[in-house]
Amino acid sequence: MTQLLMLFWSFFQIGLFSIGGGYDAMPLIREQVVVSHPWLTMSEFTDLITIAEMTPGPIAVNSATFVGMRLAGITGALISTLGVIIPSLIIVSLLYFLYRRYRELPMLQSALAALRPTVVAMISSAGLSILLLVIGTREAINYIGIALFAAAFFALRKFKLNPILTMLACGGINLLIYLIF
Repeated sequence: MTQLLMLFWSFFQIGLFSIGGGYDAMPLIREQVVVSHPWLTMSEFTDLITIAEMTPGPIAVNSATFVGMRLAGITGALISTLGVIIPSLIIVSLLYFLYRRYRELPMLQSALAALRPTVVAMISSAGLSILLLVIGTREAINYIGIALFAAAFFALRKFKLNPILTMLACGGINLLIYLIF
């Protein structure tokens, strides 16, 4: 098996079996890149995970890109990245096909209706966690963060502004305040 094919197959397996997110993928990544194929030492693997966590994007995709680049340059990075994302593309496409075909079934509609409150609760929980980080602690309340949150919330609800531009504006304002004071 050529190295590119081995890269693709290793990361395809990681993409197929790492259900639950990046932290669940770490043992699979370690098994493939340190144990099965000694492409990295354990120390290098630890560095890889640190870098993969710091950079934007999923840990498995970042790891695939890094390992592929290290072993076979740009071609290796592309092959490894494709290997890790193709299983998700196949599964999501299959689920979409099944949904489109059976969306009128009462049982499917009942299942989706039961999941909606859970999804709303998970999103709300994440949002509340972020809000609590912005507010700060009892010892150090972040008044600027609270004001920016309130202004952004009001602007988004009242004027239907673009959320990405609103986040960039808040980040810019906060940076400006930080630099001035």
